[in-house]
Amino acid sequence: MNVDISCILPCTLEQAVSQVQTTRLLRHISSPLVVFSTLTGDPFPEKWTMGTHWVRLTLLGVIPFGTQAIVLSSPPVSSGFALRDAGYGRLIAVWDHLITIEPAMDGVRYRDRVTVRAGLLTPMVWLFAQLFYRHRQRRWRRLAANNFDYAVL
Repeated sequence: MNVDISCILPCTLEQAVSQVQTTRLLRHISSPLVVFSTLTGDPFPEKWTMGTHWVRLTLLGVIPFGTQAIVLSSPPVSSGFALRDAGYGRLIAVWDHLITIEPAMDGVRYRDRVTVRAGLLTPMVWLFAQLFYRHRQRRWRRLAANNFDYAVL
């Protein structure tokens, strides 16, 4: 099942691209619905690198939700920037997330396109993904409106 949600972020393309490549942004915009941690307990690197990163997921910071592979690549696009997470895990077989960021009149158009497959749980995972990506975009907009000052929020 697919999720496709977009919004306008009040920032420059350069700002959005720089932020989306940081682990800090993922952890901020996902909180408190999903808390990501490394499997080793070590801190996340400042910036993501292309390749596979295994993470532990906790819903609402208290409910263990297993582990997930974040598999990052940067597919070419005609304008703007794209980042793909071809994620997977034991519970969710496919969590294929494509982020695109393109110039727009009042900032940038940020878009999350996600395909989820989790066997019989797919409808529930899809419903959660709808809520999760709306939450993330709301947090993105607030952060961008505050010039990416994490301390303000």
